[in-house]
Amino acid sequence: MALDPLHVPSLLKQYNIRPQKSLGQNFLADHNALVKIVRDAGVNQGDRVLEIGAGLGNLTRLLAQDACEVTAVEIDERLYPALAGVLRPFTNVRLVRGDILDIPLESLFSEDGYLVVANIPYYITSAVIRHLLEAAVRPKRIVLTIQREVAERIISRDDKMSLLSLSVQVYGEARIAGEISANCFYPRPQVDSSVLIIEVDEQPKLSDEGIRWMFKLAHAAFNQKRKMLRNSLKVILEEAALVAVLERAGIDPRQRPEDLPLEDWIRLAEAVIAES
Repeated sequence: MALDPLHVPSLLKQYNIRPQKSLGQNFLADHNALVKIVRDAGVNQGDRVLEIGAGLGNLTRLLAQDACEVTAVEIDERLYPALAGVLRPFTNVRLVRGDILDIPLESLFSEDGYLVVANIPYYITSAVIRHLLEAAVRPKRIVLTIQREVAERIISRDDKMSLLSLSVQVYGEARIAGEISANCFYPRPQVDSSVLIIEVDEQPKLSDEGIRWMFKLAHAAFNQKRKMLRNSLKVILEEAALVAVLERAGIDPRQRPEDLPLEDWIRLAEAVIAES
């Protein structure tokens, strides 16, 4: 049965709630966009779903209609009266109060394979993605509504690597499922959004030790991304070791971090381990 759209401004007025800019609260109000997100996420009756930022429940209820169970995390206590009203008809929703970045995902799910579907505040995008991908119990698919420019950077649309795109690519494959105009949100943000889908690999493309080294190197390099690798990585490795590592990995020391694809970062991390 199709659910009727919720009117976000009326709901906010009914419960005397003013969106908080400090929490990045731009509620996705367009019903068709919400329906498309659930469809793009491929939610079905066997799925356990994690929603980050339940807001007013307008996405939560659509997820609940299609999924086996929805665990909806919300940090803003002011929204709970509205959430309780909107979600009253749904018995398969578990509301969790708190900040997702402070919650170990293994406390919410006992095994891998759940879905994440969420419209998250732009300012926590990187932290949320890393939190999800590095969790002890990991999702099989992540579907996030995020700033369009950030989504394009994650999929390296301009062939330039970023620390965030590297973080995603080592754990899975990302694509953009569609665009959402700023006009679909209330209040209206300054930028348009994209629906980013990350299909998470069963195993990362690198060992745990390799991942630790890769991000140690990448953080150093991207902190000085205008510099060539032979200069930016000196804070990690002594010059002789750095020359040997770059040579073993087959990487030109004059390269800058944004020019290296994932395969080069993997070889670089493996070269450091081999030279240790």
